[in-house]
Amino acid sequence: MDIEIIKAKVRQGHFVISSHADQEASDEDIDIAEICDAILNDEMLEQYADTGRGESCLVLGFVDDRPIHVVCGWRREDVVIITVYIPKLPKFVDPWTRRSSR
Repeated sequence: MDIEIIKAKVRQGHFVISSHADQEASDEDIDIAEICDAILNDEMLEQYADTGRGESCLVLGFVDDRPIHVVCGWRREDVVIITVYIPKLPKFVDPWTRRSSR
């Protein structure tokens, strides 16, 4: 996925938020403006191949020094926000690093 295309789509308002992402954002106290800011000020951490639902990627952005992970994919011509969360233990040791699954 091309992060610059994702950012352009978000700037244009061409994105949708999945019901899962909406619930996760609510649980983490993240609003839509923060999701957009995180995407626009992000770096791509991981890309995921098309596993039947299309390709997607994990991006990390910071909003007021708070790290936010956003998983983005495509729904037709729009970016779809698949999920959003604050990276923390037990899955992440820091915003960039997954915890070893050993």
